Amino acid sequence: MGKQAAARRLDDNEAQAIVHNLRVSAQKLNLVAETIRGLDAAKAIASLTFSKRRIAGAVKKALESAIANAENNHQLDVDRLYVKEAYVGKSMSMRRFRPRARGRVGRIEKPFSHLTVVVREREEQA
Repeated sequence: MGKQAAARRLDDNEAQAIVHNLRVSAQKLNLVAETIRGLDAAKAIASLTFSKRRIAGAVKKALESAIANAENNHQLDVDRLYVKEAYVGKSMSMRRFRPRARGRVGRIEKPFSHLTVVVREREEQA
């Protein structure tokens, strides 16, 4: 009994990792995700390691998770992996309020976002 397993959305030579609720705006996270799109996995990790952006560590962790998923769950060759997709989505936004002059209030938004990293194995060159 129970539900049928959902069909796999990715191809057989792909793996992904999803990180929910990263405490950064989607716009800032997308700047970091742009830097690794299309790169080989090793070059992408090196790029994120030396990035000055605060959220680069979390993106690196997500990329390493996608690589580990490819290796352990789908038996893909780690040396031939590259970042096929790295995309960002908006999540919730915490609202905080700060008192302002004359009894008014200033709203402070603290945005969260989601990150999805898809790695793919390159086809062999003949």
